[in-house]
Amino acid sequence: MEHHHADLGDVRLHYVTTGSGFPVVLLHGWPQSWYEWRKIIPGLAEHYQVIAPDLRGLGDSSRPPEGYDKKTVGNDVWRLVHDVLGISAFHLVGHDWGGPTAYAIAAAHPEAVRKLVILDVTIPGDGSPDMSQGGRRWHHGFHRTLDLPEALVTGREDIYLGWFYRTYGARPDAIPEEAIAEYLRTYRQPGALRAGFAYYRAFPQDFADNAAMAARSKLPMPVLALGGDRSWGRGTESLESLRRLAENVEGGVMENCGHFIPEEQPAELLRRLAGFLA
Repeated sequence: MEHHHADLGDVRLHYVTTGSGFPVVLLHGWPQSWYEWRKIIPGLAEHYQVIAPDLRGLGDSSRPPEGYDKKTVGNDVWRLVHDVLGISAFHLVGHDWGGPTAYAIAAAHPEAVRKLVILDVTIPGDGSPDMSQGGRRWHHGFHRTLDLPEALVTGREDIYLGWFYRTYGARPDAIPEEAIAEYLRTYRQPGALRAGFAYYRAFPQDFADNAAMAARSKLPMPVLALGGDRSWGRGTESLESLRRLAENVEGGVMENCGHFIPEEQPAELLRRLAGFLA
């Protein structure tokens, strides 16, 4: 895998590339980075050109003070893939906040996104009243609170983020310690916590943007939507969300899996991707 940086003006994106063939773009979520795809990339690279960026503000990308609505984050990815790399058509896979980002890209550029995969997330503005499961996902409101999360979590990243790494999977060891150390390395950098919480603070704008896009048209490309069946996995919610937003949707649940699908069930996810993207 090769590491690169692309200066887009208002943001500098770190991204990883490998493989050859039709391009597949992988978008990570919070509190992770491109590294969540490390078990998926080698298998995909046997047949595809793989591009895995760190999203704006996260991983080893730069941390602008604003621009965390998913239309803007998605446009970062579009500029990287289309303008910098010269790619006009690609498959797109998004997990967690990478999912709404992928939706924003697919809605803005339906001619370019040939197939779309959404993993264990619902899309704000999809017609469902509550992405937060009636408050069960308590951290949504906490992260949207101005300044407080930064004050409480700074210096305690291993405690706070560690709770998600060890709780949101089907097993406490779903994410190994070396991966946790890599994620903590990036989220301890200056501005990283603020940027991560900004993804949640942009929720009202995301809701309005997506609702407007959904009112105009449904996504035309084939969509695969999967959710984990254990712990904090969303089960069939991802499939139900995308069925409200796209014309051609398949998917369901990933068994014995929580929220972190690419790390908990990489072999099964690769099998599902191989069948869907072929």
